[in-house]
Amino acid sequence: MQAGVEDFERSAAAAARAIAAGKISPVELFDAYAQRIEAFDPDLNALVLPRLEEARGEAKAAEWAVSRGDDLGPLHGVPFTVKENIDVAGSATTWGVAAMAEQIASADAPMVARLREAGAIPLARTNLPDFAFRWHTESGRAGHTRNPWDPTRTPGGSSGGEAVALATGMTPLGLGNDLGGSLRLPAQMCGIAALKPSLGRVAEGAVTEPAVQPISIQRTMCAGPMARRVADLRLALEILSAPDARDPRWVPAPLQGPAVDGPVRVAVVRDPLGAGIDAHVRAGIDRAADWLADAGYEVVDAEPPQIGEATHAWVETIFADVGTIWPGMEPIAGEGVREFIDACIAKGVFTPVDQAAQLHAWVAVYQLGAAWAQFQQEHPIVLSPVCCERPWVVGEDITRVDQIAMAMRMVVPVNILGLPSCAVPVGSDEGLPQGVQLIGARFREDLVLDAAQAIEDRAPVLTPIQPRVAVSA
Repeated sequence: MQAGVEDFERSAAAAARAIAAGKISPVELFDAYAQRIEAFDPDLNALVLPRLEEARGEAKAAEWAVSRGDDLGPLHGVPFTVKENIDVAGSATTWGVAAMAEQIASADAPMVARLREAGAIPLARTNLPDFAFRWHTESGRAGHTRNPWDPTRTPGGSSGGEAVALATGMTPLGLGNDLGGSLRLPAQMCGIAALKPSLGRVAEGAVTEPAVQPISIQRTMCAGPMARRVADLRLALEILSAPDARDPRWVPAPLQGPAVDGPVRVAVVRDPLGAGIDAHVRAGIDRAADWLADAGYEVVDAEPPQIGEATHAWVETIFADVGTIWPGMEPIAGEGVREFIDACIAKGVFTPVDQAAQLHAWVAVYQLGAAWAQFQQEHPIVLSPVCCERPWVVGEDITRVDQIAMAMRMVVPVNILGLPSCAVPVGSDEGLPQGVQLIGARFREDLVLDAAQAIEDRAPVLTPIQPRVAVSA
């Protein structure tokens, strides 16, 4: 049978069902994505290490397994892409840094291994900023990734390559990670969905450097799935939340928590701290709140406690470590991330942190976590912006870094408190996508995904899209 336009539009789960039913072969599905990559990636620069030859061979093997009547995994024959700081055996884990281009992983990271065990096929590695440390995707090794909605606007970072590949139908499923919005921000900027799990939900591990991160990054960075559909996030989470001996932080928490008595109350944060929000973003929040009310949720305007203090704690804990290790990283970092760090310091986003300040910040995290947990007993879901700005013009995360950092004030508390959050698209306006995030209590991804599904069921389908402008023209 011939691969048609509908093949690359399928969700990951739908593609797996079609393969199992014999409606499409793994090779035909691979070819559909390979054609999209050939057509669009030269302009978009989302996929920096394709493994198309190997993936096609693996798709043929998957096809034979179907013909033999083998037991098939839940993602049998479905391609997926992987951010370039997550190990894929036989492929370079560069972290976007040219000096690390020969750092070949000898084993898969746990999340890659779990997807392979489910039958999925790694298709390519995706671009990220150097050391995954910028809210725009430009690597010193591979250059800028371009937003398919408008190439003059950022695709977000640091999982921008994944978001662009998903938004344009070059992959149905991706793996990224989130230190300070790196899954959710690109999802907002490109019109896709992404799940940042609770700390400890998804096991991680690396055989490449840095194999072990500083404590602040261990406590804030989480790997998670990215997709065009919420159901794919749920399926991926079920697969990814298996144990792995390489990660002592993994927690055997159930995927389904206890039922909530009565309607689930949603706290809507329309303008965090009253510090201002782009009307484009606010319209998306209002729309999502109305849809949740229509779905039977109890929607109230309320704000979690001490958002500013939680944001400050993230900055203090991260820069206490980054400020220490940056002198060793700077000589091999690309120009873009060096300018970003310099701008953060110059604008006072990052300030020197001594041991006493670091200790105080971690004490505050404990107290803030308790305060948020109590708030979420009454408000199990928080609906808020991801970034309070629409996709900004490329480079403004450097020239306006203080303003961009302030616009991320609902993003980084989720990281420092170890909470789950799902970014979901809610429409588009003025040619740009709109998205929101849903924040849950620890290990209540089930409630977060339920609310995200309710929104998706009422929202227009945004992706996959054709890139709006041929930027190489």
